[in-house]
Amino acid sequence: HHKGNLDNPKYPPNSLEAVRASLEAGADCVEVDIMALATGDYLVVHDERLETETTGSGPVIECTPEQARTLYIRWHDDVEDNPERYPVPLLSEVVALFESHPGKARLQLDFKNFMPFPSDEPLQRLVDLIRPLGERVIVTSCADWQLRRLRRLAPWLDLGFDILFYLDWRDPDGEHDPRQPPFLESPYGYFDDHLLARGTSWTVRDYLADRCEMLARQVPGVSALYINHKLLIHSLDDDFNWAEALASMGLRTVAWTLDADNSRHMAHTFRLYENGVRQFTSNTPLALAGLLGRSG
Repeated sequence: HHKGNLDNPKYPPNSLEAVRASLEAGADCVEVDIMALATGDYLVVHDERLETETTGSGPVIECTPEQARTLYIRWHDDVEDNPERYPVPLLSEVVALFESHPGKARLQLDFKNFMPFPSDEPLQRLVDLIRPLGERVIVTSCADWQLRRLRRLAPWLDLGFDILFYLDWRDPDGEHDPRQPPFLESPYGYFDDHLLARGTSWTVRDYLADRCEMLARQVPGVSALYINHKLLIHSLDDDFNWAEALASMGLRTVAWTLDADNSRHMAHTFRLYENGVRQFTSNTPLALAGLLGRSG
């Protein structure tokens, strides 16, 4: 459940209300975004600046937990869905909510602090906050350097690596943030800043196979790679199956983000399912699961 979304959502993404509704609907996994506060806790937000998603302003990293408790989610501007109805959750509140709902559901924390911290304190803080959930929590990130430090601090912690900063496929006419790597389009047709991507000595399939193995080994002990569905699909077009290759290394492939109300997404979902992908991040998880013949 991407950002706790539950098909036609009544609640804003990344809200405690959305997470609760997902849990009550029998979610397999609920994903939320987190950013470190100045001390003590994490805030459930996607962006590094408060004004992007909340009624606050300034960097999240400078906000205290006490200040965070006065913030509300900016969602809709109409009176019925007044954003001040929904406080911005703290990670500790999400953990407590999961503890009150024992069962199969796992919590995926998409770790949005990409720049290194001056010390390991924020990472140790995260480990301490989520320790009560044990195997029910997985921390994922594009920042492999953060994941490697978490691995050293918490050998027990399940980790997932999103390869977006290292390898991507982009729609030629689509929009893209120019600040986000990878910056160079390779002769193979993928965005990749690695030296290997500068030549065409190999077939595209061999190139993708080698990059897959590199990325799979980049963070010790990860259980899954999280991959843009467009990259997965275009790799299949080039005769390379990420799910098959990763399964041979004992890793899962998680495709993001696919929604049942998008015909292109659904075509990709069925094709990826037929080629071994069994976990999908979605804003319409119930509909997607139903179309794939699953109950939840």
